[in-house]
Amino acid sequence: MREFQGISVVSLAGLRLTSPMPSTHKKVIVRKMDRDSISGYVAPTSFVHDGKLELLNTAGNVVGIDLKDIKGVYFVRDFGDTESLLRKTFTSRPRTEGLWVRLKFKDSEVIEGLMSNDLSQQIGEGFLINPPDLRSNTQRIFVPRTALESLSVLAVIGGTHRARRRPEDQLQVPMFGE
Repeated sequence: MREFQGISVVSLAGLRLTSPMPSTHKKVIVRKMDRDSISGYVAPTSFVHDGKLELLNTAGNVVGIDLKDIKGVYFVRDFGDTESLLRKTFTSRPRTEGLWVRLKFKDSEVIEGLMSNDLSQQIGEGFLINPPDLRSNTQRIFVPRTALESLSVLAVIGGTHRARRRPEDQLQVPMFGE
């Protein structure tokens, strides 16, 4: 194994595999409890390890941040735009399938969002929600459990409902030899 610009490179029979950085990382802005924020990249599937958020900052250094110090991890489209939400609540009942939830933070801030109805997709250390305005810079938010005072489920938004088949009316007299 050799070291190349801070990344370990393993050569196996002509194949070059690099580690530890996976091929895709998501842009995030981490808001801390003290209102400080850090921009960087996380692996979309496993960004929490041993109670810490593993973040590759914009300088190229891997940083571990304790979840107890984090208010939210905002998955964003661009770093230049702000991660703050213009709309923190839904103006009407959401149409997308999932759990409509209201999160109240320890600093009394309240936001609403949609969580997956499949709880096996949730991370044990926190909740992954979609914000009310998906056209904003913020696409998703990971909120650690330690940052919350309460979480309320406002509604379960189901998929499209199918019309039930009605049983045939047995009292109807057949007409015209039907």
